[in-house]
Amino acid sequence: MAALFMVLGDESVFTQIAVFFSKMATVTFGGAYAVLSYVAQQGVETFQWLEPGEMLEGLGLAETTPGPLILVTQFVGFLAAYRDGAGEPSLLMASAGALLTTWVTFLPCFLWIFAGAPYVEKLRNNHGLSSALSAITAVVVGVIANLALWFAVNAVFGEHQRFTTGWGINMQLPVLDSINAPMMTLAVIAIVCAFRLKMAMLPLLGTCATLGVLWVFWTH
Repeated sequence: MAALFMVLGDESVFTQIAVFFSKMATVTFGGAYAVLSYVAQQGVETFQWLEPGEMLEGLGLAETTPGPLILVTQFVGFLAAYRDGAGEPSLLMASAGALLTTWVTFLPCFLWIFAGAPYVEKLRNNHGLSSALSAITAVVVGVIANLALWFAVNAVFGEHQRFTTGWGINMQLPVLDSINAPMMTLAVIAIVCAFRLKMAMLPLLGTCATLGVLWVFWTH
């Protein structure tokens, strides 16, 4: 990262990728679903590396391919470098962005593992710390709910508007007229199958995927 700063400066997309994803890997916790809430909002709204729909596609790609879900960060880094304003879109630059993203995302994880491994069992016996970790678990559930809400709003509604107030509220609200009726229908079917019919995960995914494919073929 120091070399990137010295050679490319802090305005370079590679420097921004290195700083953002290494910070993400260092200070976040709770698994991929909790972390991706932060990545999605920062990558789309702050850095504007990709569009909300593209983030949805990246998550779907990561969910349906082998490997950990956190590899969707590679997709974000790939598009960020591919669209770098310093030149024409380049697969070479994009590949470098994806590799850099992978390096700075996973290196801090291994650092914490090797540094903390000798103390993990001792921490299990610390009742005060166990209570604190239980509270953190509840917070992680809230963060995952935030991710689900962000993706739902961007999947079901095609247009959004920014809502801000003088009290520090800054949030994205959907334009109700831009609702995606097929997507909403699929979401309702998935909810009914999961919570009412108690359908298992693989049949549920197969049902929704089949309905989605049929809808695409019918409309095209």
